[in-house]
Amino acid sequence: MHLRRSKAQQVLVEPDLDAVLISHLHFDHLHLPSLKQLGRQTRLFVPRGAGRLLKRAGFSRVEEISIGETVQIKSVRIKATYALHNKRRHPLGPTAECIGYLIEGSHSVYFAGDTDLFPEMAAMVDRLDVALLPVWGWGPTLGRGHMDPLRAAEALQLLTPRLAIPIHWGTLHPVGFNWFKPRFLTHPPHEFAHHAARLAPAVNTRILQPGTSIRLVEHLTPGDSGESWT
Repeated sequence: MHLRRSKAQQVLVEPDLDAVLISHLHFDHLHLPSLKQLGRQTRLFVPRGAGRLLKRAGFSRVEEISIGETVQIKSVRIKATYALHNKRRHPLGPTAECIGYLIEGSHSVYFAGDTDLFPEMAAMVDRLDVALLPVWGWGPTLGRGHMDPLRAAEALQLLTPRLAIPIHWGTLHPVGFNWFKPRFLTHPPHEFAHHAARLAPAVNTRILQPGTSIRLVEHLTPGDSGESWT
């Protein structure tokens, strides 16, 4: 691929990993060499139509899920949600659904995957603790089916989460962009936070550097035991 990983970041492997949620087939979201670092016995939830690709790559615990379907992992309920994005694995790969995930346990977390803004976000969940929203991509421009910092901030008006974390920025880039156009690796989350403060001032925004983690209890319910999310 022509993309490079910023600062040679490595795949982070949490102990006792229960499952991996994959939103769609694009290479920056479904990278087979990275998944293989987790082990071919890792439990994978993938959008409907993506299972064959993973099984042919040697993964043995692949479960397809469609928009609106739910699965249970221990005490956590996971629902596949709609995403407005291109479905094909380019250039000649298969086609599968594009989805996000609503994860509900002691907290509710929405992982949008790659998507553009769509009005049904307003009815997705009654009470949302955390929204993980994509605010950019891997190049200087965005194609259809993405949210830029402004549109991601507008999504907060529909989702009304307690906490918003901008994602999908600063990790992958074309060769040389870290030297010639470094702004595209650093600016999008801060622009998102600026728009969020104006459009959704009740939402707390937290910018995490790629590869770092947050302990939700410190931002949602002080004094509880909480969970740590990466």
